[in-house]
Amino acid sequence: MDLTELTKPTSTSIPQTIGRVALGLALAGAGITHLTVAREEFRAQVPSWFPIDEDVTVLASGVVEIVIGGSLVALSRWKVAVGLIAAAFFVVIFPGNVAQWLEHQDGFGLDTDAKRLARLPFQAVLVALALWSTGAWSATRRALDKD
Repeated sequence: MDLTELTKPTSTSIPQTIGRVALGLALAGAGITHLTVAREEFRAQVPSWFPIDEDVTVLASGVVEIVIGGSLVALSRWKVAVGLIAAAFFVVIFPGNVAQWLEHQDGFGLDTDAKRLARLPFQAVLVALALWSTGAWSATRRALDKD
């Protein structure tokens, strides 16, 4: 794998750029709500088995979301690397979404198991959006093709 492909400036289309900026703003906004008005709601997504205090987890993940979101908006030179980080973040937090469903935790209007289950596939959409909108999908393919 040629990792230099992942750090090269990459051209993206206008729809990709709009998607990247929108995702960045959404992440930054969600991160801000982690720290302010939605702290209790986000606590419902921290698995009961997670070894770190719920509030610390919510605050830390909020800061991470703000940093990733801001980076998606402001660091266009590094958008591929940031896209990979954003996609990885969405994968890492997925167990919290699964735990919310398995542990029957209400939050953000997800007050039934059916609603919590229906939400799970949308995490894949976020991963795909992070990879597509930043050009990380294409850059990763190019990097793998150079083997």
